[in-house]
Amino acid sequence: MIGMKPGPDSIGIVAVSRNCSGVAARACGLVSLEPTKVPEILKDRISWFRDCRSLDVVSAIPAGNGRTIELVYMQIYAPTTLASARDFWTLRYTTSLEDGSLVICERSLASSTGGPTAPPASCFVRTEMLPSGYLIRPCEGGGSIIHIVDHIDFDSCSVPEVLRPLYESSKILAQKMTMAALRHIRQIAQETNGEIQYSGSRQPAVLRSLSQRLCRGFNDAVNGFVDDGWSIMGSDGVEDVTIAINSSPTKFIGSQYNNLSMLSTYGGVLCARASMLLQNVPPALLVRFLREHRSEWADYGVDVYSADSLKASPYAVPCAKTGGFPSSQVILPLAQTVENEESLEVVRLEGHAFSPEDIALSRDMYLLQLCSGIDETTSGATCAQLVFAPIDESFGDDAPLLPSGFRVIPLEPKSDGGPTANRTLDLASALEVGHGGARSSGEADVANQNVRSVLTIAFQFTFENHYRDSVVAMARQYVRSIVGSVQRVAMAISPSPLHSSHLVPKSLPGSPEAVTLARWICRSFSVHTGGELLQADSPAGDAVLKQLWHHTDAIMCCSVKANASAVFTFANQAGLDMLETTLVALQDIMLEKILDEAGRKILLSEFSKIMHQGFAYLPAGVCVSSMGRPVSYDQAIAWKVLNDEDSNHCLAFMFMNWSFV
Repeated sequence: MIGMKPGPDSIGIVAVSRNCSGVAARACGLVSLEPTKVPEILKDRISWFRDCRSLDVVSAIPAGNGRTIELVYMQIYAPTTLASARDFWTLRYTTSLEDGSLVICERSLASSTGGPTAPPASCFVRTEMLPSGYLIRPCEGGGSIIHIVDHIDFDSCSVPEVLRPLYESSKILAQKMTMAALRHIRQIAQETNGEIQYSGSRQPAVLRSLSQRLCRGFNDAVNGFVDDGWSIMGSDGVEDVTIAINSSPTKFIGSQYNNLSMLSTYGGVLCARASMLLQNVPPALLVRFLREHRSEWADYGVDVYSADSLKASPYAVPCAKTGGFPSSQVILPLAQTVENEESLEVVRLEGHAFSPEDIALSRDMYLLQLCSGIDETTSGATCAQLVFAPIDESFGDDAPLLPSGFRVIPLEPKSDGGPTANRTLDLASALEVGHGGARSSGEADVANQNVRSVLTIAFQFTFENHYRDSVVAMARQYVRSIVGSVQRVAMAISPSPLHSSHLVPKSLPGSPEAVTLARWICRSFSVHTGGELLQADSPAGDAVLKQLWHHTDAIMCCSVKANASAVFTFANQAGLDMLETTLVALQDIMLEKILDEAGRKILLSEFSKIMHQGFAYLPAGVCVSSMGRPVSYDQAIAWKVLNDEDSNHCLAFMFMNWSFV
């Protein structure tokens, strides 16, 4: 295939294409399964292709000598709330070769190819599968060598321009489809041969089924297909969060333990969903943070409601009580795929009550959770996802699951030289810009590329008929609060331009060069206090800046101007971590906003001493980060920073032994 050659985009044994029509990927791997066992596994796309909603063999025609011709109709989910799902109408041909190899070829049928075409389906965009397939060759000594080729034209022009990279990325196709097929075959082979040992009593097939149900339930929530019973509710005037209702009694069918849909008061399931555009936030890092720091964004009261709604006597809590007492989590691993790109786990949420009235609500709750794409060392990892559903402590293999969660998919890097590189944007507002707001590739500044990602959030809740409006209001408010939390988290974990030790801070507008400023800070500290800020043998030049940047205490500078609030102009890495901000956003933070009332009074009383003596020691206290988190410190030092003419340039602070409370 033209363009299918390994290059800088190669992912291990997988090669992706850059210059063919559509997107394409190919893979080759050795598995310990006989060739005759492989075709049916690969044909069953629903079992390994997470985005596959349905696959129907409309007609199968035997062609003699074990050959088969099949007409296949397949639907795949949209990855976000702001694009349509896709469907395929293909011809699939299976045959064997003289050397014992098996071949599966597939391509789309269209009027141009002379074959029958299927009528278009509502809510789906017809997509073309270009010649694709599998070659399964027997291997000497047993096993099979599998060659996989996927080549698809997703009709990217039918989606908003900001989302087109999702449909124009061969890397995403390789991860979601090509590599997924090969990994699934390897997983089955190792399970069959007893090479994988699972803890607990659940069989591998059951664990795979649970993972598949979590993904499928989340995809159903994100897409909200009409033929599944979903309908969109009117908004409250703000279009940031969409509410969909599903009152179909079949929503929970399939579990012998679930009687929700049989209750006379059962109203259905609602889903609150939103999409955001993130800039300069690595998907794996964000999802790993959301997984490990649930208390930063989740609400214990909402978790209580979700857990109660799946019990035999649901709705004991008619509506979630937000702002509940704190909880901690314990993650218990259940299963992990061979290459660690996906893990299934049980999360125990431990409630902590501090008052007698909270004791009744304080209890442990459990989530079944699927996490993927957080291992940055895994080859080809591009998409990251965290999906979870409340479960009972002794959940069965067919327990009802109502998944919620997050999905982050990277877009192709795009140049943006503006100061908003580290900001989080609302995706809906980005779509309103239209074609006029896009920059041409010729304008791209390769030296200043930003990683952009699409974050999709979807949370599902059950409700009673007479509590529907209350649950809708709660869900909308909850997802908005999560969006706000994610924005703060994204700002905090967005890699600073200085996170790499070999980089030198760039000067901010109107400031001296960073190296010069570092020299002024250190020299002024020595002149005023008589001590050394850095090591006694501190070198000159760039080394001074690097030592200051990596100093363990938080060091920051702010402007000192008459009749103007003191605004931060510089901070080292520890200072940015303490303030939970970046160098770009630092200039929006005022000194008085991070100090508490006691801190402001102490600074005011010591200010004249600082200006006359040149420095002052400030006692232990508490300040506040840009995200509102309290930060304690053992002691602080404030001193005047003098320029080369011994004129006042700014005021420097050093907060020692700081930590989040």
